[in-house]
Amino acid sequence: MGDVAVGARSGHDGEEHSGRPVENVPTAGGGSTPANDAGPAGDGTPVDGPGSHGGGTDGDGGDSVASAPKKPRSFWKELPILIGIALVLALLIKTFLVQAFSIPSESMQNTLQVGDRVLVDKLTPWFGSKPQRGEVVVFHDPSDWLKGEPTPQPNAVQEVLSWIGLMPSAEEKDLIKRVIGVGGDTISCKGSGPLMVNGHALTEPYVYEGNTPCSVDDQGGQFTVKVPKGYIWVMGDHRQDSRDSRYNQSDEHHGMVPVSDVVGRAIVKAWPINRWGTLPIPDTFDQSGLDKQTSAAAALPYAPQTVAFASVVPLAVLRRRRLARTAAAADSHRG
Repeated sequence: MGDVAVGARSGHDGEEHSGRPVENVPTAGGGSTPANDAGPAGDGTPVDGPGSHGGGTDGDGGDSVASAPKKPRSFWKELPILIGIALVLALLIKTFLVQAFSIPSESMQNTLQVGDRVLVDKLTPWFGSKPQRGEVVVFHDPSDWLKGEPTPQPNAVQEVLSWIGLMPSAEEKDLIKRVIGVGGDTISCKGSGPLMVNGHALTEPYVYEGNTPCSVDDQGGQFTVKVPKGYIWVMGDHRQDSRDSRYNQSDEHHGMVPVSDVVGRAIVKAWPINRWGTLPIPDTFDQSGLDKQTSAAAALPYAPQTVAFASVVPLAVLRRRRLARTAAAADSHRG
């Protein structure tokens, strides 16, 4: 920008008037001066050279005045604004996108260890996504499942940071388990396993080493349940050390978790860094036929509609034929 001289004149202005009459320009003293009057050396140099009022940019009579650049705002003045923006963004992300949670117990070993931090997807539920079999989900305590468990006591700073999403949630009423069944599923455990969903055995490599898929006890480890619509059945991967749906069947939801209590799906182990990894749905939940009910059960919901359709179609055909005959008869009378 320093190379551009705003409003500067050429040093050969006099050449533009060669061969033309010289016009007199009035001067401040009332006289006149030739417009192309040369300097003392007679070389065509204008009298109003650099620093005069004729062509400079910083004189009072210049063609334009260069504006001075604005002084940048002090970093310390901008810092509170930047912090405020960061906090608002963190709060929005925590509320609508993802939230960090800390693993407090051993109930999901070895998939998740005590102290692991996971990121939970809170966005897709806003668009109607429902929990699926095999997902690891965080949910609010549905019916006092955590009764008697030690309650964490975060300090004020931790509470604020967890509230805005910069630290794992300090909410002591959240649990994390794996979804085994969704609305309409029938789940059962007999003996030490395998765990059955809709009559299909699950191969569960994620179950804690040394545990059996089903727990042989009379506290709830042996069961057959049908999951109502709008609920899920959850179990911990550390089967013999997880107080999950099996051991809460006496509560108001019979061990089921309302879908409305689900915070979101845990998608990533974010911390510690050496345990970083995703939490995909195991292949066992993709096996063929898992979504299919037995033939009798599958036929039942459609039987009434099928019978109704089968009875209505002949009636509709007969009615159309009757209308056609009536119309034909009317036309013959007009003729």
